[in-house]
Amino acid sequence: MNTPEPLISIITPVHNGEQFLAECLDSVLSQSYEHWECVIVNNGSSDGTAAIAARFCDTDNRFRLYETETLLPVIDNHNFAVSKISKQSSFCKILHADDFLFPDCLMEMVQVTVANPGAGVIGAYSLAGERVRCDGLPYGQHLFPGREIGRLTLLGKIYPFWSPSSTMIRMDLIRRRKLFYMPERLHADVEVMYEFLQETDFGFVPRILTFIREHAESETSRQVKPLNVSLWSNFDLFVRYGPEFLSDEEVAWRLRQHLAGYYRFLAESAVVGRNKEFWDFHSQGLKKAGYPLSVMRVTGAIMSMVVCRPRFFAKHALRRLGIRGK
Repeated sequence: MNTPEPLISIITPVHNGEQFLAECLDSVLSQSYEHWECVIVNNGSSDGTAAIAARFCDTDNRFRLYETETLLPVIDNHNFAVSKISKQSSFCKILHADDFLFPDCLMEMVQVTVANPGAGVIGAYSLAGERVRCDGLPYGQHLFPGREIGRLTLLGKIYPFWSPSSTMIRMDLIRRRKLFYMPERLHADVEVMYEFLQETDFGFVPRILTFIREHAESETSRQVKPLNVSLWSNFDLFVRYGPEFLSDEEVAWRLRQHLAGYYRFLAESAVVGRNKEFWDFHSQGLKKAGYPLSVMRVTGAIMSMVVCRPRFFAKHALRRLGIRGK
């Protein structure tokens, strides 16, 4: 008796994604694995996104298009998309509208889950721009204890979930949660990985199966760069999940690394000159994480910069005085 192929639900939440959406959905249509559905959520787009999505729905009834009533925040839009997944679905495959899948992506990931039923999260190499991401795991090994993956990630040795588009998640794990992603967290996708890895194994395909587009107009780029939100978010994730995966000695060692790097960045920011919004964000964020901003540490890092990076310090100090050199 043949075992039925598991249904994979691909979700594509999109806002004004006409530039890349057709390429994204074409990659779904080109999958060698055919037992899938694709849930597209058009989140208040003002461009041609809806028309492109509707065209694919007319072509193949495995595509389904939903429209949000109002423009939702990014995390809420993802949660809305997950809520539209079929009850028969076994796996969720997020695919952002500016990314695409290589033809054997779903097939290769399903094969890992068939051979390793304990795998709740499945990853693979991703091509992000021109660089291969999600590397660092032993080649040829397809199953890893989830806690070991969480540990190695928090130690900074690997990063196997570079983008939500690079992983596939078992639906029974998602259905246990009231919300898939927690609102108001920039890196809610990473947070949910740490939650899942505490209770499930990590499957891996040592092949490039997804393409992750990197561009300045992405939602993450727009939110992260002005304030360097990623620096604080990664520190906050470490503070919350480090004790779940690391020994006390590893937590202490890695905490020193995080704080040293954070204060080097703050010292550079003080020399360059940042606005009140920037300092309020990092001051409040560090306090929230349990490590209030230390003016003495910022001062010490600046003094270290004077010694170790005198040209950088002089250049920006003079610029703030209105003196510009060649």
